[in-house]
Amino acid sequence: MQVHEQGAATGAQGEERIQVWFIGAGPGDPELITVKGQRLIAEADLVLYAGSLVPEAVVAHARADALVVDSAPMNLEETHACIMRTVAAGGMVARVHTGDPSLYGAIREQMHLLDAEGIRHAVVPGVTAGFAAAAASSTSLTVPDLSQSFIITRLEGRTPVPDTEKLRDLARHRCAMAIYLSAANPQGIVDELRAGGLEDTVAVIVAYRVGWPEQKLVHTTIGGMLEAVREHGLHRQTVFLVLPGEDGSARFSKLYDPGFPHGYRRSRNDA
Repeated sequence: MQVHEQGAATGAQGEERIQVWFIGAGPGDPELITVKGQRLIAEADLVLYAGSLVPEAVVAHARADALVVDSAPMNLEETHACIMRTVAAGGMVARVHTGDPSLYGAIREQMHLLDAEGIRHAVVPGVTAGFAAAAASSTSLTVPDLSQSFIITRLEGRTPVPDTEKLRDLARHRCAMAIYLSAANPQGIVDELRAGGLEDTVAVIVAYRVGWPEQKLVHTTIGGMLEAVREHGLHRQTVFLVLPGEDGSARFSKLYDPGFPHGYRRSRNDA
């Protein structure tokens, strides 16, 4: 059994023990990285970033004498060797990933290699594209009475999906979904959503390169999604927000309802 002590990687003493930081850069907007992530990039001796998805502006605050390397053309062995050269020299590494490192971030294999060599590492979370798309489109992913869960998933492609996580089966829950890494097969997305019982009228937001200067947000439906993708040429780096709860009705949380008491406020009826 592994036990992670609360706060073990925080504070000056805890951070001194960390040799490699996996940092979530957010979806593209350089201002959507955490304060901690930005600070660690500025302190690192090596900044290793996924240049195909992380804009250079995110790593622009690296020290002038730091080594800044784009990992896009590198394989796992090459990125690990690059990290280990810095660690062996006593330096600290900022390994910068797009979005949040824990989501489709390929950090498991990197951490496995570091663990095998006894290298201490930690993760700084980041804003993932699904949440950034919801924010950019002013969308609430949860709707009272209709949708209280949010699923992040992908369509099966070159990377398989477990039989228990087929898109059609997840669609049957009728909760909000963010579909990642599937823009190459929009027809497959539509087919699976329909097979899961979702109507063509269900709202969809097609979000392309959220947070980048060329960001596009297309409001459509399952029935109109294929045409929207073709019209705007959204073939990669696109997230699909599927929103069965957005039926046009006025449904509001009870949190601020004057008749709804909670631990910090009495009900108007109790006054």
